[in-house]
Amino acid sequence: MEKKENFFKVKHLYNRAGFGIAYPELEHLSRKNLHKSIKELFSNAQKITDLSTVDASQTRQQLLIQAGLNGKKDFSPEEKEQRQEIIRKISQKGRDLNIEWIQRMISTDTPLLEKMTLFWHGHFACRSGNPLFSQQLNNIQRKYALGSFKTLLIEVSKSPAMLQYLNNQQNRKNHPNENFARELMELFTIGRGNYTEQDIRESARAFTGWTYNKDGDFEFKPYIHDTGSKIFFGKTGNFDGEAIIDIILEKPATATFICRKLYTFFVSDTPNEAHIQELSSCFYDQQYDIAAVMKKMFEAEWFYSPENTGNKIKSPAELLVGLSREFFVTYNKPQVLIQLQSSLGQYLFNPPNVAGWPGGRSWIDSSSLMLRMKIPSLVLNDGLIDFNAKADPEEEALLAINRKPKIQKKSYINAEANWEKFLNTLPKNCSTADLAAFLLQPLPGSKIKSLTTNSSDLKKTAIEITSTPEYQLC
Repeated sequence: MEKKENFFKVKHLYNRAGFGIAYPELEHLSRKNLHKSIKELFSNAQKITDLSTVDASQTRQQLLIQAGLNGKKDFSPEEKEQRQEIIRKISQKGRDLNIEWIQRMISTDTPLLEKMTLFWHGHFACRSGNPLFSQQLNNIQRKYALGSFKTLLIEVSKSPAMLQYLNNQQNRKNHPNENFARELMELFTIGRGNYTEQDIRESARAFTGWTYNKDGDFEFKPYIHDTGSKIFFGKTGNFDGEAIIDIILEKPATATFICRKLYTFFVSDTPNEAHIQELSSCFYDQQYDIAAVMKKMFEAEWFYSPENTGNKIKSPAELLVGLSREFFVTYNKPQVLIQLQSSLGQYLFNPPNVAGWPGGRSWIDSSSLMLRMKIPSLVLNDGLIDFNAKADPEEEALLAINRKPKIQKKSYINAEANWEKFLNTLPKNCSTADLAAFLLQPLPGSKIKSLTTNSSDLKKTAIEITSTPEYQLC
């Protein structure tokens, strides 16, 4: 393979399997066999480090006090202030957790691991008012991101965040709650059209007793579990939750459903059924080994075909993280990362619903495109930006208590790009045209070519290129 061809393949690989790649590393990997670059990505992904912003004992103590206060009908002024202070602290911990993950993605040397965690974060979409639960779920998604899908599914299903979000705490013998059972099949495993309402009802019975204790640990309560015989997918037995998951995974349609979502996230918004079937056959035959199916994807020739290159709109997280990694950006007030996410429509840990963020073209409308195109120059030049987004979901309770309207904010990004470091990563003879070819995934069009022809300043050109519609694609 010629170096030039390998150069663009490695760049595409790192844009999709990670958040971009620095020029020296790209140049180095371009000299190797592509298979070695893929192998290196997976090897690095074995280094797993949990998020740790949220202290378990401190959060439990705060929630215990809050629960006691919430049980009262009337509050003294001191109790009202104490309640507000706890809400503030819990909300701040949620924001700290968000910032820790965003900054982890910006600085990580395990990009595939964090990109897979981002995928599962959207697949198993969940919102929790408890930052400890959110952190636990995120760490589960990271720990098993490239492991067994069965293990990942079971651990997510047992997580307090998901049990709380989908009301399985209320799922009891003789009074089943079907929320979790429905979403398990509709969104997490097999998809619509592959189960019946009866399957949902029987599945819900099997998950009775799955709950969590006051410390936020999974707990099975046999006295509220339905031990009666159940009929699920045509099979009869005294099934529990894990048995239900086993039966779902026996269906090849489950592998197909997951692989379609993987394909849409990593390859193209336009599914190619032949390619998806190729992946799902591998996934099913490999007993739902996530790493195996991802290697199959990244090694497929169609993954690098022109129709699958530079054709996906970057999610807000991918845009912010990729830009920040590329230009070695330091955020002096990291809180701005929350405001940027909220303004762009992807506030991590706060999906719009259990289906997650729709993705694709939904990221772009007339107003969001203009904001997205402004953000690179604002970040790289420390510009002033209007934040007109709705109140952060974590702040809603506090705003309701205080009955204060959300005030529009204007703020400097207060970020610093390390231009010296960035420019030093480029080849000594790098032209503005070379820079455009490196920064963009789509091939530069006439406007980009005109821009590079009329400029010899690499810094100015970099800002102009990242402010184009083409930079929104990966």
